[in-house]
Amino acid sequence: MIDVEILSRIQFAINISFHILFPTITIAMCWFLVFFKIRFDQTGDPVWMRAYRFWVKIFALTFALGVVSGITMSFQFGTNWPGFMERVGNVAGPLLGYEVLTAFFLEATFLGIMLFGIKRVSARVHTLATCIVAFGTTMSAFWILSLNSWMQTPQGHKIVDGIVYPVNWMEIIFNPSFPFRFFHVLLASAITASFLIAGISAYRIKRGDTKRAPLLTFKIAVIAAMLLTPIQAFVGDLHGLNTLENQPQKVAAMEGVWETTEGAPLLLFAIPDEKNRTNKFEIGIPNLASLILTHDKNGEIKGLNEFGENHPPVLPVFFSFRVMVGMGLLMILVSWLAGSYILRKKAVPNWLTTTFVCMSFSGWIATLAGWYVTEIGRQPYIVSGILKVSEAVTDLPTAHVTTSLTLYILTYVGLLAAYLHTIFVMARRAVEIEEIDISETIVLKQPASNTLENQHV
Repeated sequence: MIDVEILSRIQFAINISFHILFPTITIAMCWFLVFFKIRFDQTGDPVWMRAYRFWVKIFALTFALGVVSGITMSFQFGTNWPGFMERVGNVAGPLLGYEVLTAFFLEATFLGIMLFGIKRVSARVHTLATCIVAFGTTMSAFWILSLNSWMQTPQGHKIVDGIVYPVNWMEIIFNPSFPFRFFHVLLASAITASFLIAGISAYRIKRGDTKRAPLLTFKIAVIAAMLLTPIQAFVGDLHGLNTLENQPQKVAAMEGVWETTEGAPLLLFAIPDEKNRTNKFEIGIPNLASLILTHDKNGEIKGLNEFGENHPPVLPVFFSFRVMVGMGLLMILVSWLAGSYILRKKAVPNWLTTTFVCMSFSGWIATLAGWYVTEIGRQPYIVSGILKVSEAVTDLPTAHVTTSLTLYILTYVGLLAAYLHTIFVMARRAVEIEEIDISETIVLKQPASNTLENQHV
């Protein structure tokens, strides 16, 4: 029988995997909405409002699922991981509290104006509300990633009788890995949203939508992805260097390095064998891992054997890292191919638009793989060097956790299927809408003296 620790870890992994899908989209998508709305205010061209109104619906649906799944995830700190809040709650509690305040006071409040106030407030107020929601989503990510980074590289605290107490909040919030992780995640969200917007826009075009809006949003999203993917590769490199300095055991697992090595090869493929502490079927490029990680082809990389048993499980970290990098390289290639056509003002080939449709949710794959590297790579600790997973887990009966795990899986599979189905239904219905629908009210930029009823197109 699987013990309660493994079941609780699986349950939390499923919860976080489901939850992270939605903030990964909404954090950046709201900034796309800000751009659409500002362009509409500047130009008065209805195409920008049509783009805004289509994507704000998808944003709202995604935001709702993110909020709901985030609430159920937080319950598990009490049900499955009571030792976590008992030991480090003095640090985790305030940071989680700030995130909740940000989410509900900024995001949820002004989201109502975004969704339902477009005909009830001035264009300036509505644009301001959109900006505040976008800022709120970013600040929510700020607090969550600050806590997660502190769990990876803790500092600014003291330990009294096994309980962690904050000493310096600036050191806690801006811990060594936070800046790199924060910008890495923001860029991941921007790329995920770019591919989603490009993919669904391409889907509408392939379904025969000849309106300007889907072509416009497709081009904008492709150019955004084209610019952001190389920046992400650069920030990822900086993040890797920081991880090598602060969590060398994680890097050793990512690279499959068992013995401390100078001039370590970059393994393109291998099957790590933890029992015999070696790799099978290695295919690698000599010296390249050292060159990438230390910027010296003969640089030293500490091996997993240096850490005894205090290192993460190698197999999932090793392959998750390669999935993340592989998907990232594919996204760079596809976005640059499409971008080259767009910048030359040529039609994007049919096979390439089909590729974007297929890659609509490719950002999810890269994000989940990267998140697994981050979280599994911290094992066996839940807070590095302070609290082990085994010390924080619940003592509930295995049957109870099995029941809740089963219910979570069934619920999340159903919700995810409904979410994906709804998005494509919305896209198909958008194809059927005429270019000019006189029954649709669009609020234009207006002088202060005019009434809303006179500002329609």
